[in-house]
Amino acid sequence: ALGLFTGIGLSEAKARETLRNGALSALLRRAVLQARSALGPALDKATGTLLYNTAARLKDPKHLGFLVGYIARREILTDLQLSAALEYVRSHPLEPLDVADFERACGVGVCITPEQIEEAVEAVVSKHRAELLAERYHFNMGLLMGEARNRLRWADGKTIKNEVDLQVLHLLGPKTEADLEKKPKAAKARLAPAEKQKVAVVENGDMGTETQSLLEQLRGEALKFHKPGENYKSEGYVVTPNTMALLKQHLEITGGQVRTRFPPEPNGILHIGHAKAINFNFGYAKANGGVCFLRYDDTNPEKEEEKYFTAIREMVEWLGYQPYAVTHASDYFDQLYTWALELIRRGQAYVCHQKVEEIKGHNPPPSPWRDRPVEESLLLFEDMRKGKFGEGEATLRMKLVMEDGKMDPVAYRVKFTPHHRTGDKWCIYPTYDYTHCLCDSIEHITHSLCTKEFQARRSSYFWLCNALDVYCPVQWEYGRLNLLYTVVSKRKIIRLVETGAVRDWDDPRLFTLTALRRRGFPPEAINNFCARVGVTVAQVTMEPHLLEACAREVLNEQAPRAMAVLEPLKVTITNFPAPKALEVLVPNFPADESRGFHKVPFHQTIYIEETDFREEADKGYKRLAPGQPVGLRHAGYVITVQNVIKDVSGRVIELEVTCTKSDVAEKPKAFIHWVSVPLACEVRLYERLFLHKNPEDPSEVPGGFLSDLNPDSLRVVHNALVDSSVRSARPFDKFQFERLGYFSVDPDSEEGKMVFNRTVTLKEDPGKA
Repeated sequence: ALGLFTGIGLSEAKARETLRNGALSALLRRAVLQARSALGPALDKATGTLLYNTAARLKDPKHLGFLVGYIARREILTDLQLSAALEYVRSHPLEPLDVADFERACGVGVCITPEQIEEAVEAVVSKHRAELLAERYHFNMGLLMGEARNRLRWADGKTIKNEVDLQVLHLLGPKTEADLEKKPKAAKARLAPAEKQKVAVVENGDMGTETQSLLEQLRGEALKFHKPGENYKSEGYVVTPNTMALLKQHLEITGGQVRTRFPPEPNGILHIGHAKAINFNFGYAKANGGVCFLRYDDTNPEKEEEKYFTAIREMVEWLGYQPYAVTHASDYFDQLYTWALELIRRGQAYVCHQKVEEIKGHNPPPSPWRDRPVEESLLLFEDMRKGKFGEGEATLRMKLVMEDGKMDPVAYRVKFTPHHRTGDKWCIYPTYDYTHCLCDSIEHITHSLCTKEFQARRSSYFWLCNALDVYCPVQWEYGRLNLLYTVVSKRKIIRLVETGAVRDWDDPRLFTLTALRRRGFPPEAINNFCARVGVTVAQVTMEPHLLEACAREVLNEQAPRAMAVLEPLKVTITNFPAPKALEVLVPNFPADESRGFHKVPFHQTIYIEETDFREEADKGYKRLAPGQPVGLRHAGYVITVQNVIKDVSGRVIELEVTCTKSDVAEKPKAFIHWVSVPLACEVRLYERLFLHKNPEDPSEVPGGFLSDLNPDSLRVVHNALVDSSVRSARPFDKFQFERLGYFSVDPDSEEGKMVFNRTVTLKEDPGKA
């Protein structure tokens, strides 16, 4: 075999590499032997290259002999012709091929004369004559080549290049010294630092600040998805005699529109991983002018609650997406049942009595009921529907072996649980393996996008649609998005709630979408985070601080400034310049005063942070101390300590100060924030819920995730003070508390007692792991 391959021009190293690939070497051996039987034992290198490329690039081996015949008869002579031939057979999966149409598509028998090449090149050179004379040999000659080849698709590339060189030489004459000098590179326009990360792009319908949005990624080369109606071009897609007719009917129904679906189970709250799925499904459809269904996979009635249905739709819409239609798997229960009967009649499904424990795992024993007569399975399936079997006593199973070796997945099982939508109509419910592909077929989904763990289901997906002769969409898998320092499993979150470690699914320390919203993360930040993660096939595990960085970027533009004091220290201005409170104008966004101002009162009694005062100023300490004045932000005054008042324990409880207008006082070392006539509020400060990066990893946390809880994940400040400008704020309104971080109004807020959640600090804490 080594000699066979080197005999067609492969290097010995390439030949050995080919031999290590069993499938490729078998195809290439067949191709070479067929060509030698027609052309003799000595094959030239050009023919050998065509044979190798055919074996390496051909998706369906059944066409190998057909293509090699054309190469052996010298009817396919170039790689360009071969590429066209491979594309043709991929686009026409059904036999027999239309030979005349194939030959037209591949340029078989097309003869390009030297005169035609000369005329085509002459036309192109004439078109660019002025630029050629101006730029001479610095002109991009590849442009002339490309345009000439477009005019004569099947012409020999070397002949075209020679003609281009000849005609350019005739026009310009030999190269001069100036022509031989390197063309100077054009200087790139440099963006100002503030503009570098603010290239305007459309992100989920709104302007964002990412250099490449998710929508741009989904339009781009990252995803080599099939076009609607060209499902058969996808690797692994199964073509049946009815496939092309079903695809034609599909295109008539959809008009060639991209259709995706987001199919959550309504038995829990969506988390950050679902945000990627939402962005991917809705985003891919939107990027390509298509539509996306929100379809609830409600086939497990004992775990489903109405609150989950509501919360899922809220989160989809909160992220900025509007479903084309909201559907449920249960909408199709009647049709799914009819198809189950048809599957039994076709001998592709049977009623089985093996227990759940018996068929678990990868190598369960084959079912003794696999060859049960069709009529018997039909009667027993009817008995299942009528409730004559108890739970676990009978299942309907499909006759197939899945990619992971699992045999005969379950299609229906008995459950005596009323359904939230169909009530007591059914006591049998379909499984994911049975339901999902058929619902996709009913809704004429073009791209069924799912995470990598469903790859093993792809074989059953294609098998079931084809077994019933219905339209078969294409399943595509992508990598999940995971975060460190958290858990997202529904079962584990329920444990956290039950043990009191968190309050509920929307506790701001979790990474469910409702929790992120409650903590104050803007939806744009989550979408930008998903865009940065990108659409990868590999599973991605990210640090939470990357999500926090996305939040800071968005909140810096969206959250108006306010002043708040978490640990108040009373300050009395003894020489206050007015008999009553003054009004101070504070810009909502100091960097852009055109975005408005708000008023805050400035009274002789103000409050500052305890940490902004020291009785003794260390070297490097710039804030308030005896003998060291500070400015008050936005007030236009500098204050100087005159008297320090302490309680019986020696703790400082009040300062008496004097004030001086900023324009006459010596410039202070620092300006501090303050509040006056403030509102009392509660502030909740959050840290990571878990101490280790992977709380579910037994090697990292031997005691289990509940033993890894961070005791300092929540600190509640009960008596914080905030300026009165936030008085009318509603739940989920966001602010930047100057010098403290970004905060969001919590739904626990009541009249007279506002509650704020800290979303993120102003900067990433370098002390965090």
